[in-house]
Amino acid sequence: MSAPLFDAKQVRRAFSRASTSYDAAAQLQHAVEARLLESLDYLDDPALKREVPQRVLDLGCGTGRASLAMQKRWPKAQIVSLDLALPMLQQARNAARQRVGWLSNPFAQKPTQVSADARALPLADGSIDVLFSNLCLQWVEDLDALFAGFRRVLKPHGLLLVSTFGPETLWELREAFAHADAAPHVSPFADIAGFGDALVRAGFHQPVLDREDERTYYPDLPALMRELRAIGATNALASRRHTLTGRARFAAAANAYEAHREARGLPASWEIISAMAWAPEAGTPLREGDVEVASIPLSRIPIRRRA
Repeated sequence: MSAPLFDAKQVRRAFSRASTSYDAAAQLQHAVEARLLESLDYLDDPALKREVPQRVLDLGCGTGRASLAMQKRWPKAQIVSLDLALPMLQQARNAARQRVGWLSNPFAQKPTQVSADARALPLADGSIDVLFSNLCLQWVEDLDALFAGFRRVLKPHGLLLVSTFGPETLWELREAFAHADAAPHVSPFADIAGFGDALVRAGFHQPVLDREDERTYYPDLPALMRELRAIGATNALASRRHTLTGRARFAAAANAYEAHREARGLPASWEIISAMAWAPEAGTPLREGDVEVASIPLSRIPIRRRA
């Protein structure tokens, strides 16, 4: 078994520390979230003749902004807000309590907070109508296992709507630190082709993927690093340097980054990949390349139990 790419404990620590600073710093993340939420309008198309979702999962919910928006869209639905970092869920809970409608109506439906890992969803098979996830999946390296878990919890024909970062994200930062040392400082990201292939292998139907490029600007490298810490996007690679970068290495990276300076400041590139797909019928086989992998109902598999 190969070593894990990410240190899950470090991911949890970083986002836990960022819980109180996230919303003020995550302007890009909020903009991507808003566009992803707009895609839910597709479900309201009368031509689809779809029932109103009863149970919705907001995976990697952070401070719960999308959960609140979806609860407003579907007031009677159960919104499950799931995040690895418990302090993020506490922020989400506080935001829910402050919502005016719920203060005046204590019986109104509120999102249910669950602290769990995206790689091991504590949800029943076929229990979710819509699985929504904004800029969370880049922290999981095994997309095949991840999408298999998504397929398991989604109802047949349930909607998967997600966004993640692509490989052009923070390429300037990666290149700058490469001038300082050989240690990895920026996570690798799956490209849009690999993301789409993993969806198809998991059996999802009619996947539609989109790619956008965004840029943010900073006066200097320390300002960029402060923002990354504020949103929890620190170096969580298992192979990262476990000692301080040091002034000399940081200065070398900052000097190399200056080669990219523009009139607006130092640019940081973000490649946004979004995807929409539909869960297959139960028992639909997985695929490896162009070959279907046999799918056998659990009831037909003999289970030998020890006394």
